[in-house]
This record gives sequence, structure tokens and C-alpha cells, in this order.
Amino acid sequence: MDSKAIITTDVKTLIKTNLRNYSMFLMLLLIMIIFAPLTNGNNWNPRNFTNIFFQNSYVLILAVGMVMIIITQNIDLSVGSVCAFVGAISAMVYNLGLGMPATVLISISIGVCIGAYQGAWVAFGKLPSFIVTLSGMLLFRGLTYIITKVSPVSLKDKGYSLFSTGILDEVIKTGKIGPYYPMPFIVAILLLAVFFVSEFLGRKKKIANEFEVAPLPLFITKLAIISILILGLAERFAGYRGLPIVALVLGITIFTFHFILNNTVLGRYIYAVGGNPRSAKLSGINSELVTFIVFCFMGGLTGLASVVSTGYMNSALPQAGNLYELDTIAACYIGGVSAGGGIGTVIGVIVGGLVMAAINNGMILLNMSPHSQYVVKALVLVLAVFYDVYNRRKSGLG
Repeated sequence: MDSKAIITTDVKTLIKTNLRNYSMFLMLLLIMIIFAPLTNGNNWNPRNFTNIFFQNSYVLILAVGMVMIIITQNIDLSVGSVCAFVGAISAMVYNLGLGMPATVLISISIGVCIGAYQGAWVAFGKLPSFIVTLSGMLLFRGLTYIITKVSPVSLKDKGYSLFSTGILDEVIKTGKIGPYYPMPFIVAILLLAVFFVSEFLGRKKKIANEFEVAPLPLFITKLAIISILILGLAERFAGYRGLPIVALVLGITIFTFHFILNNTVLGRYIYAVGGNPRSAKLSGINSELVTFIVFCFMGGLTGLASVVSTGYMNSALPQAGNLYELDTIAACYIGGVSAGGGIGTVIGVIVGGLVMAAINNGMILLNMSPHSQYVVKALVLVLAVFYDVYNRRKSGLG
């Protein structure tokens, strides 16, 4: 029987290739360690971990869409205004008595339509995405003021907010087993099982096609580290009230788009269009259609994020979504996305978003004034990106 030789990448090369993502993991850990003595360890307690996800999930969802936008050398400045617009409509729809499943579906559908509108201008009309989405930012902010009459839209009951601040263990009424609620561990184990199967199948496919893969010990080490991180997060959730519903929604979103970018033809096309649009076009890729689809993805995720943010605030505010686009773009660049396009990962931008979330959370726990928080966030953003770029240049990666 013929057997294919396994072509492995040496450890040094593998670390260099992934240094951009690794450095942000280290930055996140360093930030949590620095704030620990300053907050008497409160930033590590289970309740605080749950609050971080309640407060920042909408930004992380937006970042999943924005990474694809930036990879294709575009930008979306309208996400904050679209969140406010769709959030207001979703509150009105929910108040009609249609229920949360219909409300979420309608919100995502409206978001996809908005993404298609802007994507058509960019992809087929050949207008710069900066101009199109800047126009969208003004358009949908104005429409939000019109439909809300510049007044908050109150929700008829607390059913809507459960989507953003609810706990799965409380909804399905699972009791504690010892000191922990069980659902975080159950979901974590299921997630790891799917992840392991995906990783091993992906490795097997690369070997079959004679692509380079990581050495088996390093591959196993990576899986072990990821398992520890996911189970550690599950332990924090389980020690407070259980699994936040929004964390489950975020996890499904991350897994879906991580899979699309890394395991589908569309994902390869997205990277190809962003890396070299001219070469992608010459190789037969429909660049316009890829760009259009990416904007539709961004619109759908913005619709989902609008439901999360509206539920967290427990009403639809006309001024909602202020600076969402800047937080989202910051999460992407901190998470290793290249401004030149073609480079970026879903996991990277999630880590970038968590870096910003950890900084915000630490400053809130220290009771810092909002003015000081802006200064610190600006400095940390520049230093984090500088640290990342410095390491890449030192390693010969850019």
C-alpha cells in the first residue's frame, strides 16, 4: 500500500507564522494579571466574567463580520447606526407579540438587506466602501430618529432582554451540582468535541493533499491549551449563575464563520480577493460577488448584534450604537487583521475584542472617570498594535 509522507512545519517557522495571534493572547493575559492586584482579584471572579460577556458580546459579534470586510480591503462605518435602526425595528416587532425567534429572524433579515444595499454600491457600483458606509451611517441614524421620533422604544416585557442577559441554566431550570451549574460544562464539552473532530479532519485532509501540517506533539499541545481555556471559561460561568445565553449565541457565531473562512471555497475566495484582487479576478474568481456576499454577512451579523445590544439596554434608544464601529475596528486591528487586506482570523479579532473588554472592565472596577478611560484606551490601542508590529518585523514577518 502506498502511504503519503507527512510534511510537517518546523516549530520555529510555525511560531513565526502565528506570532501575530499569539502576541495578542499574551497581551490579554498580561492585562488580566495587571488588573488583578489593582482590583483585589475582582476581575477574575465568576460574576465579572459573566458581566464582561453581557457588556461586550455585541462588539464581538460585529467584529466577526468586520474581519471579513477588512480582509477584502473594505471598511464599514455604518454598523453603529444600523444597530440603532434595526434595534428600534426589532423592539417594535417584539412589542407586536411576534415572539423572540421571529424578532431575531426579522432583525437578521433586515440587516442582510441593508448589507446587500451597501454591498451592491461597493461591489457592482465600484464606489469606495468608506464613502458608501459613511453615507449609510448618516442615512440609518436619520431613519432611526424618524421611526423612533427621538424617543426610546420600551419593551413590553423582560422576554426580549433574556436573549442578552439571560442564563440558560435559569431558563431550563437546572439546579447546581455541587458548587457549579452544569450547562457551561456540557456545552464546553460538546464544543470541544466538534472542534476536535474539525481539527483532526482538517489535518487529515491537509496530509492527503500533501500540505504542510504542524508536528503532532505541537498539534496536540495546541488542542490541550484551547481545551484548558474553554473549560476554564466554563468553570467561571458555572461558578456564578450558569451559561449566559448570549455566550452561546456568540460561540455559535464564532464557530460558523471560523468554519466558513477556513474550510470552504468561499473562505478561500475571501482571502484571495483581499490578498490580491487583480490576481483573484484573473484566476476566475468573481470578486464582485464575493464582496457583495461579505457585506451581506456583515449586515446579518449587525442585525444580530442589534438585538443583543437592545436587549442589554432593555430598550431601543435613538442614540444607540454610538462609536460601535470604532470599537469593532479597534478589535480587528488589535486582533491581527492587516489594513492592507488578505490577513485576519475570526479567533484573532475575538481576542482583540476581549483585550479591549478587559481594559474597559478593569477601569470600571477601578472607578476611573470616563475621560481617563478614553485616554488609557487610546494609549493601550497604540501600544498593543506597536508591540504586535514590532514582533512581526523582528521575526521577519512584515
